[in-house]
Amino acid sequence: MNFTRRAFLASTSALFFAPATFASGGEVPFDRNNVIALARDLASRPFAERAMVPQEWQDLTYQQYRSIRFRLDHALWYETETPFNVDFFTPGLYFPRTVQVSTVENGMTTPVAFDLAMFDKSEDVPQLPVDETLGFSGLRLRTEMHRPGKTDEFCVWQGASYFRAIGLHEVYGLSARGLALKTGDPDGEEFPEFIRFWLERPAPGQRDMVVHALMDSPSVTGAYRFNVTAGADCIMDVEATLFPRTELDHVGIAPGTSMFLFDQTNHSRFDDFRPAVHDSDGLMIRNGAGEVIWRPLANPTRLQFSSFVDTNPQGFGLMQRKREFSDYADLEALYHKRPSLWVEPKSDWGKGTVTLVEIPADQEVYDNIVAYWRPAESYVPGQQVDMSYRLIWGEEPQRTSMPRVINTAMGENTFGDGRLAVIDFEASELYEDLEAITIFVDSPHAETSDGVLQHNPDTGGLRLAFSFEPGERNHVELRAQLLVGQQPASEVWLYRWTT
Repeated sequence: MNFTRRAFLASTSALFFAPATFASGGEVPFDRNNVIALARDLASRPFAERAMVPQEWQDLTYQQYRSIRFRLDHALWYETETPFNVDFFTPGLYFPRTVQVSTVENGMTTPVAFDLAMFDKSEDVPQLPVDETLGFSGLRLRTEMHRPGKTDEFCVWQGASYFRAIGLHEVYGLSARGLALKTGDPDGEEFPEFIRFWLERPAPGQRDMVVHALMDSPSVTGAYRFNVTAGADCIMDVEATLFPRTELDHVGIAPGTSMFLFDQTNHSRFDDFRPAVHDSDGLMIRNGAGEVIWRPLANPTRLQFSSFVDTNPQGFGLMQRKREFSDYADLEALYHKRPSLWVEPKSDWGKGTVTLVEIPADQEVYDNIVAYWRPAESYVPGQQVDMSYRLIWGEEPQRTSMPRVINTAMGENTFGDGRLAVIDFEASELYEDLEAITIFVDSPHAETSDGVLQHNPDTGGLRLAFSFEPGERNHVELRAQLLVGQQPASEVWLYRWTT
């Protein structure tokens, strides 16, 4: 494959990184406005597909690629006073294109050169071609968290515009993206890519790190700034500036991508020893009016969209609420340690919808859940779109004073007609007097029974059970909530039952 330096640089502007300067390794000035200028310039020109790495890298098997491991003693800023280290990933297999990485120190940038000596590999990895044009496929951040004198990884960028993070004592689960385009559309989804990164070197003792990224895609370009703080929760403050090349009528802001295979709502479809398998079990929304919504996730038999119309949402996110090992009984995947992800706008987002896409899946290896903000108005060429928001990765990154839904189960109504829905609410002082609680159950599609409310001695909270008769319908929207007087005494539970 003719993998030339010119092809490698073709998809980025030479506004302030001339190829000769980049090749020589010289320092050049930098600030966020430079990345915005690069994105604006890219959007003014036709999209140029980046070159792929040599075929030998693309032909690596899954096991061969996994056996190429970064040497921690070659990490960026290793054994210095800088409180963060940076690891890198090779290209190959699922990552056929490379990204450019530079460091920023005292306002000046320095490119990070690819070196195969940074990696250990097993004997079954073939000889791979390496020259000055080869680059990394992504990067990983490490810092001291709970082991004095040792670093732990907590954040990864790799593949398209995907990135993942974890809080303390967690394992990687769901992902975020810079942008989602045309998710679930019949003509196919478009996946923008981060093509360059700039890493600001933190000062000694600094607890946050700033990462800049340049995004490119046939339909849009973008400049991103991530201010990342590790801890019990990993917090990312994101600034994004977008420049559409074409009209964007289905764009997803702050998208989260996760996996939901089964739980007590659909376990009968899966012959599996585990009680549940998922990275996330629900979509939580705090809408512009302050109402808190809990939508348990589903693995439907047909592609489905759910849209929650709103103006200036206060936040939304894909949550993993079940936190006991016994909820999953999986010694390897450790689903009870997967993080939740909360999106918190830092500016007015106007009118739009929190959109949930649920894609049929038959194995846990597939990410089949996507949630994002879809603006009501299209973005058009020539427009500059500025967005800012916070991402919080952790066990419970968003709590409200409202008692939460902690479990949903579905099944045949053994002692009656139709289907039975069972909802468990966590313990609360609001639930001490059952007589004071009003049950609200409704559906626009099916007749529902009066709900039955009982104390659950195992959780200390309440259990609501009701039946519904779907008849010949292939889907039924359901809504339930507990009230004390006219005041909410629980989240709003929303669910779409499907055949």
